[in-house]
Amino acid sequence: MPTELMEANKVEAVQNGTEQTRPHKLFVPRTDIYESRDQLLLLADMPGVKEDAVDITLEHNILTIYGHAEAPKYEGYSLTYAEYGLGDYRRVFTLSNEIDRDSIQASVKNGVLKLVLPKSKGAVPRKISVQTE
Repeated sequence: MPTELMEANKVEAVQNGTEQTRPHKLFVPRTDIYESRDQLLLLADMPGVKEDAVDITLEHNILTIYGHAEAPKYEGYSLTYAEYGLGDYRRVFTLSNEIDRDSIQASVKNGVLKLVLPKSKGAVPRKISVQTE
């Protein structure tokens, strides 16, 4: 895992059950992290979560991802049987000081949250030329 982004915690206790203070399940979204020279790309699977149901907060160095998925409603139908579980998604990461917090971008498409975390100018490697004297 890149040094700029370390996972702070997981919500293991609720992975397979219902958190006692919530009426529905709380899932830890599976996340892929990619790194380039000047940014990190974080992709978190949150099926059923729409853009307006995502909440991303950054307080101090703690990045918290939260999403809520609701069951679709089909007019004239009632749910008889379900194998697909719905609920909330939550994951917390600790950012290093090498992330440019003011330039973080987020988007959601097809149940995948995409976060672009640019590295600060001082964290991007640069080539230093050597001259002869």
